[in-house]
Amino acid sequence: MRFVQAPIALWESDRLPAIDLPVANAMNEKQHERSIHRSRILDWPLAPPYLIPEGRLAQRKLSMTSVLAEALPQEDPQAAKAALSIRRTTCRANGIRQFYLEAGAGPPVILLHGFPETSFAWRFQIPALARHYRVIAPDLRGYGETDKPSKGYDKRTMANDVVALLETLGVGRVALVGHDRGARVATRLVKDHPELVDRLVVMDNVPTRIVAREMNAKVAREYWFFMFHLVPDLPEALIAGREDIWLRHFFSDWCRDPTTISGEAFETYVKAYSAPGAVRGALSDYRASGEDIAHDLEDADRKIRCPVLSLWGEDFEAVGRLFDMKAIWSEMAENLSVAPIKNCGHLPQEEQPVVVNKLLLDFLRGWNG
Repeated sequence: MRFVQAPIALWESDRLPAIDLPVANAMNEKQHERSIHRSRILDWPLAPPYLIPEGRLAQRKLSMTSVLAEALPQEDPQAAKAALSIRRTTCRANGIRQFYLEAGAGPPVILLHGFPETSFAWRFQIPALARHYRVIAPDLRGYGETDKPSKGYDKRTMANDVVALLETLGVGRVALVGHDRGARVATRLVKDHPELVDRLVVMDNVPTRIVAREMNAKVAREYWFFMFHLVPDLPEALIAGREDIWLRHFFSDWCRDPTTISGEAFETYVKAYSAPGAVRGALSDYRASGEDIAHDLEDADRKIRCPVLSLWGEDFEAVGRLFDMKAIWSEMAENLSVAPIKNCGHLPQEEQPVVVNKLLLDFLRGWNG
């Protein structure tokens, strides 16, 4: 029997196994029955795509189970269930109510999302990392379910949000992973609090002061949204009620495959950014660029000393194609590893999660808290 992928409308109704097509079609009957069992132990609010026999209408989407296949214990459903048990909770830290996801136990690994995302962006990484680490993925100030105050969006304050969250949770030294805006927060955190970070991963990010330093017509064309988001009030007025159009542009333009963020994943982001204050919160992050550049210039000559992994999608115009990423991060860090990712745009953790998970696990090897 050969399998194809079920349309979104069938994901919940059919309850068929979720696994990558080439893998499914190489299975014998016994192996396929095991995949059905493993698909049923997944504990995540977003249902993955499911497979149906070849010949029925199909939609090719990335499956949660295929991404997690190497991370799940092969013969221990209870252990797999524990690894995928993701706690959703809040606490007050640094004067705001912060929402975060938490899973696993062991040395702490912190995941900081970017724009236009929330902690949901790490749905493929959390279960894979949680087998070995205590994983904490907050919604940053102004994003998702975290408070959206009127001020405090400079990266120093946002980094202090994370520090206060860790203090509240009784967490000390960490491995820190940041993507896009989250990488800016992570970079400021390791600069201001180097004693707290054992190692750092920055994903598809050019530091703000370097974007400003290298600004010219070509850079401005790729970073038009920086300027648009800086305009007071007008973007909120234009975006209100059209959050889906605003987000669809970024997800389609920034991913190598424009349909990567579709279906329920896209609707999850639309819901998050349609909440009161959500658009203003995200734009406030950008509107703090002046403060961020001033802070970055103060310690521009002080390199990050802990091990740093910079990874990026080779196909994103505004980062991998526009800048020499190895040279940029060599300017930032003393102990640098780099990993350009093929067939990938701006959202590596969602576009190429299997590759990213392997890179993270390899880089984190030896981190014992």
